[in-house]
Amino acid sequence: MADGLSARFRRWFDYERDAHSHVFASLATVPEARRDGPEYRKAVDLLAHVVAARRIWLARIVGEEAGPVVVFPRDARIEDVAADWGEVEGRWAAYLEKLDDDELARAVDYRLSDGSSGRNAAEDLLVQLYGHSHYHRGQIAMLVRAAGGEPAATDFIHWLRRRPEDAG
Repeated sequence: MADGLSARFRRWFDYERDAHSHVFASLATVPEARRDGPEYRKAVDLLAHVVAARRIWLARIVGEEAGPVVVFPRDARIEDVAADWGEVEGRWAAYLEKLDDDELARAVDYRLSDGSSGRNAAEDLLVQLYGHSHYHRGQIAMLVRAAGGEPAATDFIHWLRRRPEDAG
């Protein structure tokens, strides 16, 4: 088990990276003939949304501009989503590598896309992001099944069972 809260967040991000890789793999199980259908298209758009949210929130947390990011993409291409995820994943890994208790407790001031402002501890924003990803992975799983593919098993316990170092 991970020691300390910051180590736990890094561990949960490792889990999330693995879960997302399984989601990408599940999208690949959708028959080619069904990939123009609404279920597959929506599943890809939802995954693009998860990636966009991760990009935006990291920028807010570290005090940078996210750049032009579409929060709710339409007609996203899976290749583009995968490339975006690879870039965002790397930036998150770099942030989490330096994560400590002081950073988790730090108040983050941010502005939402509607212009309203907010202030939360970095820890609370990280928790929000993990919940957000879980929620949308469940939706994507339902859409993948409806499109004729095999949904990914992305529950945390499944990840643990595949990792002998976490057995015990």
